[in-house]
Amino acid sequence: MPSLIVRGIEEAVVQALKSRAAHHGHSTEAEHRALLMDSLLKPPRRSLPEVLAAMPDVGGDADFERVREREAGHVFD
Repeated sequence: MPSLIVRGIEEAVVQALKSRAAHHGHSTEAEHRALLMDSLLKPPRRSLPEVLAAMPDVGGDADFERVREREAGHVFD
């Protein structure tokens, strides 16, 4: 398996990595590897407009109108 050496990392970043690794119960190297995999190999999160555009058309506006309490009775009766 190839190795990767990263030089010139700020001390605050190194400390944050060590802290994160300890929190997850990993070695610093394992946490570094997990961060790289999560950021580079997972599919990117979709934006809100993309999520909304992907929602199916399930009815008209009238299907989702609020019913006033006095007209419908109490919700939990």
